[in-house]
Amino acid sequence: MTITRNRSYISTRSLTKWLSTLAGIVIALAVLLPIVWMAFTAFKPEADIVTFPPTLWPRELTFEHFQEVWNRIPFAKLYLNTIIFAGSVTVISLLFDSMAAYALARLQFRGSNVVLVGILILLMLPFQVTLIPLYDMLNTVGLTNTLPGLIIPRMTNAFGIFFLRQFFLSLPKDLEEAARVDGASEWRIYARVIMPLAKPALLTLGLFHFQYNWNDLLWPLIMSADVSSATLPAGLALFMGQHVVEYGLLMAGSLLSLLPVVAFFLIIQRSFVAGIATTGLK
Repeated sequence: MTITRNRSYISTRSLTKWLSTLAGIVIALAVLLPIVWMAFTAFKPEADIVTFPPTLWPRELTFEHFQEVWNRIPFAKLYLNTIIFAGSVTVISLLFDSMAAYALARLQFRGSNVVLVGILILLMLPFQVTLIPLYDMLNTVGLTNTLPGLIIPRMTNAFGIFFLRQFFLSLPKDLEEAARVDGASEWRIYARVIMPLAKPALLTLGLFHFQYNWNDLLWPLIMSADVSSATLPAGLALFMGQHVVEYGLLMAGSLLSLLPVVAFFLIIQRSFVAGIATTGLK
């Protein structure tokens, strides 16, 4: 009787495992389908793209869209602007977010709870609420249509502060107390103790910041009047007209713009999982 129950349990467990694996594969394919469609469309001739019924696999391969996208828009300039914008915002925001998060997690000062509540309120406000006042303020000081005007308002982030604060709260205080006994200042503790321990969370948050700003369309589109400060998403939007959408060029440019984000994720994927698991945001 016991053997029969054990076999039944093993059979049920094996069936559940196979069903879970199958469900995971189906979900993964559903999530990846738009990306696969975009990649194949970038290599299709224009006639093949608009044909009906549509086909996933191209009938013939062509690289003309990749060549034309460099000629139709200043693709290299837009790419460089996007790297400067997203990269600068990521690095500066990680510095400021970590400093604010350390203060809220470890330092006792009057009004810390009020500051934390204010940060949580900012998390609930959509960016569009502050868009017009922010644009007016930057226009007054002459920072519109410039890369500094794009970067400065993004130099810190409410989500980043809250994210790192949750991670810092999970760290043991023993190392900090030992450093204070040895005479280390708060700045030294922050730089030499906290920051090395926070590497998984910093890389995870860095991916969030980089991906969000790399793909952002609304803010660069409003702040940039010409190509000198425009970013890649704003440049690719030129291929989406009111009556005509040039899908081949749009997919080719989107595929090229996807590469840095994918490369960033592949580099930090192990730290990404560890950072998510230890911040209390599961």
